[in-house]
Amino acid sequence: MVRTLTDLKPGEQGIISGFSDDQLSVKLMEMGCLPGTTVRYNFSAPLGDPICISVAGYELSLRLEEAATIFIIL
Repeated sequence: MVRTLTDLKPGEQGIISGFSDDQLSVKLMEMGCLPGTTVRYNFSAPLGDPICISVAGYELSLRLEEAATIFIIL
């Protein structure tokens, strides 16, 4: 079963294994979302979008459609 970043619950961690969108993956990798990097789901906004993650030593906000393109391994 393929899991994406949006499958995590607040406080859970995963390791980035790849991306489903080649164009968006360039932007995400520039922001520190590199394959093999540990990512932690911190919280979501009150209405669920965007979400806040910790990656590469800082917090990053992503829209759910962006987070859904990030494949993870638990």
